[in-house]
Amino acid sequence: MNSSTGTGITADDLRRRLAERLSPTRVEVLDESAAHLGHAGQDGTGQGTHFRVRIASPLFAGRPKVACHRLVYDALRDYIDRDRGVHALAIETL
Repeated sequence: MNSSTGTGITADDLRRRLAERLSPTRVEVLDESAAHLGHAGQDGTGQGTHFRVRIASPLFAGRPKVACHRLVYDALRDYIDRDRGVHALAIETL
């Protein structure tokens, strides 16, 4: 993938995956990549590398925060593990 297109990962991609895997009652995904230009993991496009997720899911009920975060990471694992994938993921479980 060339640098003009970035990673090809969008907030909508992550939102769809979270909806499929975690059946959230609320989900918001923000691409914050532009705020990290020049930082580690940024590819120079200002897109697709740094995200913030705010999510509520019935699957989080009774689980500690770290377990809820693990569910989010597991749902997005292939976006994180790919070459030039998601570099940073801030998670807020609600």
